[in-house]
Parts: sequence; C-alpha cells; structure tokens
Amino acid sequence: MKAELRSLPRSLADLVAQHLVASGQILDDDPELAYLHAKTARRLAARLGGVREAVAITAYLAEHYAEALTEFRAVRRMTGNHEVLAMMADCERALGRPEKALALAEDKHVWDLSEPTKIELLIVTAGARRDLGQTAAAIQILEVPELTKRTRADWLPRLRYAYADALAASNRTEEALVWFHRAAGADADGSTGAAERAAELEGLEFTDLDEDLEDADRTENGKPAETETVLEVDEVDNEDDFGDLDEDDDDDDDDDDEQDEVVTEVVAEDKPEKSEQ
Repeated sequence: MKAELRSLPRSLADLVAQHLVASGQILDDDPELAYLHAKTARRLAARLGGVREAVAITAYLAEHYAEALTEFRAVRRMTGNHEVLAMMADCERALGRPEKALALAEDKHVWDLSEPTKIELLIVTAGARRDLGQTAAAIQILEVPELTKRTRADWLPRLRYAYADALAASNRTEEALVWFHRAAGADADGSTGAAERAAELEGLEFTDLDEDLEDADRTENGKPAETETVLEVDEVDNEDDFGDLDEDDDDDDDDDDEQDEVVTEVVAEDKPEKSEQ
C-alpha cells in the first residue's frame, strides 16, 4: 500500500492514508463508518488497488454485498489478488445466488490460494449447498482432514462449527454435539457461539450474569428501586418529614416552598422512561 501511495502527490497521499488508517482502526467496532472512510479514499485515489480492496472489505463487513462484490472483482482485475475469492463467493450467497458461489469455488485459481482462504471457501461452498437444500453434500464437502488438525489457526473453530451445524441440520444430533464441543474447545474467544449451541442441544441454558445483576437492582414492576424511594418522598404530606432538606433556613414557609421545589426537581430528573414492551 505504501508503494502505491508514493505514486500520488504528497498531500493527496497523506489524506488518503489518513482515511485508510481511520477505516482500519474502527473496522471492528463500526464497519459502516469504516466503509465511509474507505469510500472517501476511493474517491481520492480510485486507481489504487489497495484502496479498492479496503472499500471491498469494509463494504463486505458492513453487509453492502453488491458493492463489495463489484470492488472485489476490481481488486482481482487490478492486482491479480485471488485471495478475495472466498469473500466473493460469500457475497453471492448473501445476494441469493448460491449457484454463482459454487461456480467461484471451481475457479482455476483456487489451488493457488492460501490455506485459510481455502478453508473459508470450503465453508462458503458447503453453505451454498445447504442453501440449495443439499445438506448431505454440504456435510461431505466439510469432511476434510483439516477437521482434526492440531492448530490454533482462526479457521479451525469456524470449520468445526460449520460441520457441526450441517450435522445438526441433518438431524444427526449426537454427532453435531460432539463437533460443537470440539469447535468450542478450539474457539478461544467464543466468536463462533459453539459452546452455546452445544448447551442448547443438551437442553441447558446460558445465563447472562450482567443481566441478572441489572434485574437484581430493579423492583417487581420494572422501575429502579432508588426512583421509587424518591416517589415515596413526594407522596408524604407531613411537612415535618421535609425538615432535613434545609436546616439553615428558619422561615417555615420559605422552607416548605424550597423543599417542594427540591422534590419536584428530583422526581423530574429521576423519573424513569417507559420501558419497552
């Protein structure tokens, strides 16, 4: 990418680089904004293959599949980079064209792909077969030696999850459970959700501890406990109950007025919004 940027005037190269860096930094948290940064870079330097690839990837992650597919095609044409084949096939699936995804899986450059891309393309191909109602074929596609490979590669839990999911779709529940557990064992960060799927098949239920803590802080009617306390104070009619609100004021009438204003302000500020049904 740096070599490509050197072909631009210095000021323009710096501006394009800034947008690409911003896009990369926020890609995981905000794919849509990352996509907009990449599009701005494309507007400034559309002839750079690296810029087009950034647009393609961010569009893909932001689920703009039609534009992502167009950009991936441009990347292959401009750079000869065929590592985008798996994402192209996945775009075709997302656009409801599994047959075209299968056609990409037979591209003559497939054998030149890196191992991670080959595995991803394998997973997409199996998914396309399932889209066509060919679950048995999908299972067969995924029954590769890499399933039992001892590696920490990111593709391993994804491959095992795809295989387990296909088995489950074919009602081979016991086998699916085994492979969901194997996927979970290889999934250090839990990105596949394999452990949850295994628990679901076993009839177990995962509990969200954060939600439980939030529920513990709420009363039976769904209102925050501290807000109810304030509302109870507002309902008290005895003026003596407000005597602590302003100990330094000797004028009872002024004191009562100020106390009423304080309670009104507290209630207005703490009054909970209506919870969604």
